[in-house]
Amino acid sequence: MDNHLILPAFYLPPVSYFRAIQSASLPILIEQYEHYPKQTYRTRAAIYSANGKLDLIVPVQRGHKGHTKMKDVKISYEWNWQRLHWMSLQTAYRSSAYFEYYEDEFLPFYQQKFEWLLDYNVTQLELLLRLLKIERSVGYTESYRQDYAPNVDFRTSIHPKRLNHTGAARPYYQVFENKHGFLADLSIVDLLFNHGPQSKGYL
Repeated sequence: MDNHLILPAFYLPPVSYFRAIQSASLPILIEQYEHYPKQTYRTRAAIYSANGKLDLIVPVQRGHKGHTKMKDVKISYEWNWQRLHWMSLQTAYRSSAYFEYYEDEFLPFYQQKFEWLLDYNVTQLELLLRLLKIERSVGYTESYRQDYAPNVDFRTSIHPKRLNHTGAARPYYQVFENKHGFLADLSIVDLLFNHGPQSKGYL
């Protein structure tokens, strides 16, 4: 398995996630047997709003007892978070160069109800890889394993509260940078909506 990249299933993953994918021409295995960790990119994406960084959070149903495997985490629809997320994306990126070019690709994620968080995130990942023109096969782990080689295991290194994974992020144009400056390692959609087909070259 050390000839695969071991990645968590993130919601609209950050730029550093795709930089990790680009760093090695290896097929991807998505970790589905880890115990679901709270407050990570598995349920949150950071975008650039007019007021600065904005976290979009996907609510999940609470398990009854013990730890829940990632593959068993269900999305909650107790409130209409999809509408809020889509309105936030529109408000943040309507004036960007490529939002209208891509919006029909992303709209179904805010209209259809996915039952499982893993399916939702991986379906998004496959779309993002296609839009970025990154050719990688995507599979799933068959069991939980702790001892992958550090250079292929990204399950814990890319985290909202850990900034060291971003490296020396080269600034790129962002819609509201004149207000708040460049914000590094936002969701990949920030790069995609601002730079379109040039995004892969930035990575």
